[in-house]
Formats: sequence, structure tokens, C-alpha cells
Amino acid sequence: PHSTGPQLTMAMSQVTPSLFLGGAESALNHRLLVRHGVTLIINATLLHSCPAYPGVECVRVPVSDLPHSRLDEHFDKVATRIHNNRTGSTLVHCAMGMSRSPALVMAYLMRHRGATLRQAHHRVQESRPCVRLNAGFWEQLLRYERRLYGCNTVRLAPPTEPSRFNTKH
Repeated sequence: PHSTGPQLTMAMSQVTPSLFLGGAESALNHRLLVRHGVTLIINATLLHSCPAYPGVECVRVPVSDLPHSRLDEHFDKVATRIHNNRTGSTLVHCAMGMSRSPALVMAYLMRHRGATLRQAHHRVQESRPCVRLNAGFWEQLLRYERRLYGCNTVRLAPPTEPSRFNTKH
């Protein structure tokens, strides 16, 4: 497998004082979890195991990182679970911490922190610059924002068509 560097996979990014975002490796770093007081892990993967640490609950969100995957079916449940974690911090992770988990964190920020989608994305992108949501999750977050607030603060750019550009010199 290709290496993406330790800054992408090993580090947990802090989004709020008690909310962290990361890749699967961060959930396996027990010392890191203890240092940040993590008592709840949201595992947004199909294959990565949930580590069994005393005093740490693990909730699986079994969704693949594909545009047609229905991550939005989990937005409310996960946001409420994060919001109700009063015993410590929460780590939300997927395989790389780039698409599924940031989308779930953005949904939480909209649902329980009053953030618009634009504000939630800015906050997540600031704390974890490698974030790259797939187009399907963006669409689902747009629908979620419209449901919560009755409008959208972000517009998706239409996909570019490579055929329109002349690549010959």
C-alpha cells in the first residue's frame, strides 16, 4: 500500500475542544486516545475493527466511501450521539479521515452547534486540511442543511468535462 505520510493517517485533528477527526490508525493509538480523553469512537468504515478499550464505547457507521452511499441516514443519530457524550471526548474516524468522518462531523456542527454548511466545512478544513468529501456526501450535506435551515450556504460547482479542454500543444 502507498504511504500518505504520518500527518494524514496518524494524527487526530481537533475540531472542537472535545471532538476529534482522524483516520483508522488514530483509533488504534491508545495513548493518543487517553491523552485526549476519548470515551466515544464513531467508526465510519466497513472493515476497520473497533478497538476494545475500557471506558471507550465504539459506534460503527457501516458506510463505504462512494458517492451513492447513504451516509445521510446516519447524520441525526451520529450528531445526537456525539452531542450526548458527556463523559469525555469523541473521535470520529473513517479509513483516512478525509471523506466519511468529516461529513459526519460537519453534520454534527450543523445540527448541534448552529453552524451553516459553509461554516462547518471551514472549521473542519481548518483543523484537517486533507479533507476531501466525495460529491455524493456533499449533495447529502446540502440536503441536510436545507432541511435544518431552509436554505443552502454552499453551491457545488458543476463537474468539469475534460473533453472540453485541449491537452495538445
